[in-house]
Amino acid sequence: MIALGVNIDHIASLRELRHGIEPDIVEAATLCEKAGADSIVVHLREDRRHIQDRDVAALRKKVRTRLNLEMSIAPEIVRFCERIRPDQATLVPERRQEVTTEGGLDVTGHFPLVRNAVAGLQRHGIPVSLFIDPEKKQLEAAVRTGARRIELHTGRYAGARSSAQRLKFLRQLQQAATFAGSRGLSVFAGHGLDYDNVRRIIGIREIEELNIGYSIVCRAALVGLYRAVIQMKRLLR
Repeated sequence: MIALGVNIDHIASLRELRHGIEPDIVEAATLCEKAGADSIVVHLREDRRHIQDRDVAALRKKVRTRLNLEMSIAPEIVRFCERIRPDQATLVPERRQEVTTEGGLDVTGHFPLVRNAVAGLQRHGIPVSLFIDPEKKQLEAAVRTGARRIELHTGRYAGARSSAQRLKFLRQLQQAATFAGSRGLSVFAGHGLDYDNVRRIIGIREIEELNIGYSIVCRAALVGLYRAVIQMKRLLR
């Protein structure tokens, strides 16, 4: 069965609308774990638009499954991660003007910086995953950084406007997962996945975990967070 990582960034987004204390991010993480989440995912952005430093510190103490910290390779963020020591660090691209992460990390274009970040985090005992597009050149570069995990960006598949496009992007994901598996990498995937389009992704046997957030939080607004996580977990079975 594929594991489920639940991204709770948008629980914090709701809180930050009024700069208050609710909904409580730790309580949300606890509910997700009780409903069967295998890991809790948060993205500490440089502009702190939702998750704050204090959230990550609190989650580090309370999460009982795995805490996966999504992060840029900015030195300040890397140093923070080394202090907190989450169960996993996932390196992602980041632009201030984007609404959400719009693509995979360009490992080939920023190879020395990525390799140094991977080495530094691993020296602190933190497993590192690279969030990348399903492209061979990025996969090959990921292997050379020394990272042992990747997360395939599923955004193009999720955003496809036709069945032909969706099938094309699904095949790209399948090929990338096969290649990564053959190089000894653990394969995760995520971005834009929901209760409908996830059904085909779970057929890719190399994928060990899916990281899903926005669609779960959206459904939680209607049925509650506990039930929303249970429903997604059932699909992954």
